[in-house]
Amino acid sequence: MEPRTDDRRWTAVRSSAPALVLPSGWQVGPDGTARAALRCAGTRGGSARVTASAKAPDVAGAAGVAFTLDVSVVPYPREG
Repeated sequence: MEPRTDDRRWTAVRSSAPALVLPSGWQVGPDGTARAALRCAGTRGGSARVTASAKAPDVAGAAGVAFTLDVSVVPYPREG
């Protein structure tokens, strides 16, 4: 994700269904660019919502959702 233009910074990424889509890596670069690696289940199907939150570093309180990705997972076909 690109750096934010406001004073907020990317803080975390979460999945609504970690059994289907698991955030396996999260990194915020020195320039403010954030990268998230997602792993999807191969044997289950369903949908999940992945959210990334952001907040200003000098403001107390919880970070708010700033990015949402809806993911549909289709299981691998089985043979036989």
